[in-house]
Amino acid sequence: MDYRKFEQGYVLRLDPGEEIVGSLTRLVEQEGIQLASVSALGAANDVTIGIFNTVEKKYYSQRYQGDYEISALVGNVTRKEGEPYLHLHITIGNPVTGQVHAGHLSSATISATLELFLQVWDGQVGRKFSDTVGLNLLEF
Repeated sequence: MDYRKFEQGYVLRLDPGEEIVGSLTRLVEQEGIQLASVSALGAANDVTIGIFNTVEKKYYSQRYQGDYEISALVGNVTRKEGEPYLHLHITIGNPVTGQVHAGHLSSATISATLELFLQVWDGQVGRKFSDTVGLNLLEF
């Protein structure tokens, strides 16, 4: 991972073989980022995404391996009990096969590159588990 810091945030490049969630978490920890928004695009060849079942209150995940364009990676960075908390959603597709998949990002390994813009916000927003919903919701 290579990155540059700017006044409003960071611009990152991930290279082949690097994993998105782990790399971004390390940067957030290293730089002490409390609150940020994420926007990225690129290419990956090993992606695990999930969907939250609201009735069962649990995630179901699916792994996709092959050539995929990352047409959108969006989300945010907050903190839960002082630790970095990434909430990321991804849309991947292969125009040759016509496959498109989207959901909550668990992991993704880069095949070519990832260009990620991390806009840092002043302040802090936490997370707290909601028994009603079954998820860690924003806590103001």
